[in-house]
Amino acid sequence: MKTDYFPLLIICSFCLVNAFAEENLLVISVATEETDGFKRFARSLKQNQLEYEILGLGKEWKGGDIKKQAGGGHKVNLLIEALEKYKNDDTRVILFTDSYDVVVNDEAEKILAKFKQFNSRLVFGAEAYCWPDSTLADSYPEVPINEKRFLNSGGFIGYASDVYEIITSDTIKDEDDDQLFYTKIFLNKPTQSKYNIRLDTRSEIFQNLNGAVDEVSIFANENGKVELKNNVTNTVPLIVHGNGQSKLELNRLGNFIGNSYSNIAGCIVCKEDTIELGQEQSDWPELTMAIFIEQPTPFLREFFKKIAALNYPKDKITLLIHNNEEYHNSEVENFFKNFNSHYSLIKYLQSADDSSEQEAKQSSVDECLKTECKYLFIVDSTVHFDNSDTLKLLVEQNRAVLAPIMKRPGASWSNVWGAVNNEGFYRRSEDYFDIVDRNLINVWNLPYVGEAVLIKGEILNKVSVEFDDEFLDPNLKFASSLRENDIFMYGTNLEEFGHLINPTDFNISKIRPEMFEIFNNFLDWTERFIHPEYKNFVSDVEKPQVPCPDVYWFPILSDEFCESLITTMEDFGQWSGGRNNKNDPRIPGGYENVPTVDIHMTQVGFQEHWLYFLKKFVQPMQQKIFIGYYHDPPEANLNFVVRYRPDEQDHLTPHHDASTYTMNIALNIPGVDFQGGGVRFVRYDCSVTQTKKGWAMIHPGRLTHYHEGLKVKGGTRYIMVSFIDP
Repeated sequence: MKTDYFPLLIICSFCLVNAFAEENLLVISVATEETDGFKRFARSLKQNQLEYEILGLGKEWKGGDIKKQAGGGHKVNLLIEALEKYKNDDTRVILFTDSYDVVVNDEAEKILAKFKQFNSRLVFGAEAYCWPDSTLADSYPEVPINEKRFLNSGGFIGYASDVYEIITSDTIKDEDDDQLFYTKIFLNKPTQSKYNIRLDTRSEIFQNLNGAVDEVSIFANENGKVELKNNVTNTVPLIVHGNGQSKLELNRLGNFIGNSYSNIAGCIVCKEDTIELGQEQSDWPELTMAIFIEQPTPFLREFFKKIAALNYPKDKITLLIHNNEEYHNSEVENFFKNFNSHYSLIKYLQSADDSSEQEAKQSSVDECLKTECKYLFIVDSTVHFDNSDTLKLLVEQNRAVLAPIMKRPGASWSNVWGAVNNEGFYRRSEDYFDIVDRNLINVWNLPYVGEAVLIKGEILNKVSVEFDDEFLDPNLKFASSLRENDIFMYGTNLEEFGHLINPTDFNISKIRPEMFEIFNNFLDWTERFIHPEYKNFVSDVEKPQVPCPDVYWFPILSDEFCESLITTMEDFGQWSGGRNNKNDPRIPGGYENVPTVDIHMTQVGFQEHWLYFLKKFVQPMQQKIFIGYYHDPPEANLNFVVRYRPDEQDHLTPHHDASTYTMNIALNIPGVDFQGGGVRFVRYDCSVTQTKKGWAMIHPGRLTHYHEGLKVKGGTRYIMVSFIDP
């Protein structure tokens, strides 16, 4: 007899599909406050189109301080009340989770399918620790070594009728511990057997992160959606719980999961809840900007120029300036004098006021609260806003606490951290470099932001932010106090906002200290001290001038560098004897055949700086001029500033230079600072007398370019000379 099973299979398949269709998933959670964590949780539910109920919103929390001790029974009692209406519903599946530290990462269909695979009426998440009563550990069934053995009540799923029946089988006080309550239910053999209660030991549905942070990673599926993988059990959990000490790791993962980021579409959450400031600036929110100069900081003049250039109406800004460095008084006073009438109000706390950074930053909060400002913008003097729209863009992002992510050029140091250790200090996260280098673009939930931070005034009204701590600097304490109050801090790298200055080793004992910053702050050094037209010549937009055969002339140093170098040499003051003294202990052999009145770079501590300058700025031009000659790095033992004046040494006799090529840079202006002077190349009978301040003249040193320094008839002429590759 032949039996046709095909119709039966179709019917059974239909029954199975229909059974799934009849089961409705309802997410229930408890939250008495709409914290940042709750908002993230609710967003993840909406992103996955989940039906949900939130219990307790706006009500008093009666479950104790569960950050510090066991508690949470209030959640159970609220759940009992909510399930009353579902106690006879056999098709309703309840997914109960915590809310402040949970992200849901998939839709109902996937969650229900995984639940069905357990063949259980109630499934709890599992974790590595038996908490809050470790003495119960031996009562748990054994599990394979790569699985989690102990119940975690931050997430469970089951049929509504069964859940109601189970949790009403005993009573719990609001202040009692909910996890202990559920643990005893699970360990009760008859109850466990009756409902086939199981633990999700492999993290099929629930991933509890505490004790498992190193076991998980994120990946993007074929649709670009970011999912979490448990690398130990080879599962893809659907609900992620930052229990215990893992909340900051959940914050990091939350930048990607919960449909916050797509490997195809990029950041998703960064486009949500933003505002747009209209063309009418009179409608823009008022804010307090607080500037803090707490240490000697190079390039402060440029800092203030960029503050003044911010594209935000100054009459909407109350400006506070705290200067703790007497060295910077004149720079701050210049800014105050130039812009006092532009801002709504400027308050200046000078170094003489003797207030600490902690006190000053607390005062900025008090000022914001007093004026009912919409935002407080804290800015340290190490921040350079190269993007003048920075403040506008931050306001439009509409986050409670937001920093523009910036770093020191050419370094990994930034104003944000991707992770902190248990003491609240820096710990590198695996995505740190991708964030600060802008390989990944988003508005990032971070455990620390500093140096430039925009804070909503409503946050300052809600929580008490702090800056004073015996062991933490003010910025670290500020971030710590926000974390303790469950306030999310964000950093945005949606745009290039600017960069950070490195104040390390800024030596204000130098008369022109910024001149010595070529190593620590190369970008800013270049902007201030390299001739503005140099880039046209090094990029071949313009060609060097050739005033004499094989003599090449191009701009290289700014007027300010020339003046700073002259000032530095005159302040040092130990000029050599010139033509009256051919014995020179500064050079090898101790004898100079054609001496000048000069000071060597070695004498003022600028030799290594100058050699770096030669490599970065002179060598690229040399390779364009003397094609085929390559020596890296360029060597130059003799680098010196020469001074010519009528009453001292007014000229230099014809000579060859001990170099492959020589560079001569005019440091001041003929006809203005001195009369006469110049250089004559004897072989070609070619003279250059109208030298240009900051322009370099390079020519071969030996054999062909025998030359002399022409007589200075009045004033003082300064030139910078380098004998390169001797």
